[in-house]
Amino acid sequence: MNDSRETIDAKAFVAGYPIAHSRSPLIHRYWLSQLGIAGSYEKIAVTPEAFPDFLDALRSGEFRGGNITIPHKEAALKLSDVVDPVAEAIGAANTLWVEDGLIHATNTDETGFLANLDASAPGWDACDTAVVLGAGGASRAILHGLCERGIKQIYVVNRTIERAKELADRFGGAISAHRLEALDELLVGAGLFVNTSSLGMDNSPVPTLGFDHMLPHSVVTDIVYVPLKTPFMLAAETVGMRTVDGLGMLLHQAVPGFEKWFGVRPEVTPELRNLVLSDIGQHS
Repeated sequence: MNDSRETIDAKAFVAGYPIAHSRSPLIHRYWLSQLGIAGSYEKIAVTPEAFPDFLDALRSGEFRGGNITIPHKEAALKLSDVVDPVAEAIGAANTLWVEDGLIHATNTDETGFLANLDASAPGWDACDTAVVLGAGGASRAILHGLCERGIKQIYVVNRTIERAKELADRFGGAISAHRLEALDELLVGAGLFVNTSSLGMDNSPVPTLGFDHMLPHSVVTDIVYVPLKTPFMLAAETVGMRTVDGLGMLLHQAVPGFEKWFGVRPEVTPELRNLVLSDIGQHS
């Protein structure tokens, strides 16, 4: 680590509503400190009604850019000036930066999801079939990532099948939409299960699933990270499946944005992971 701080006026943010729960400031402030960058990163509560004005003000250059979280990701895509192909394909943006008075948009959720699986379960993408539970904003990025990795058959399952059909229609190809009642049947022979829904968050109840019907050594992952080991992951571990927690996705998706705003690519380290775990009262 370099003890001499770089003197720059670099400011970034995370905006959402509500925003109190966000751990993004903890992550980015850690990197700023470790890398000796005299920048700042703050969380800002912005209502949906105020979001267009917030982006108008962003063009003034007070901030280098920032992260966008619920419920603004789709609005951020529509209101930005320059949208990259990844965000366009996903239909939502979570990372913005300002250049020459124009707001540029991308989506790093896909990067975070794939990097987390690559680091924690090498070879996971050798499977042919994946089952994705949930059809919200995070599901979009994950489905796009699975398609990019060449997964041949992807079942998206949702309580409201219309939402699942929207995603199947958007991404097409390998993706098909299914009702929640079909979930157990779809797990038969699958090599990957991804929970993108809020089921299991804060140890809320989840349906009992037949993870033992998946292929041997399949991977079960959850974007929920409180608790670190969700009910889905605990059930999968009891039948010998590999599991990957959701904290890694949060950490890895933060890397590209930091590099855009502060000019240095940070690393996801065990120290950073333990820092966030301590903050949320979890243990690795």
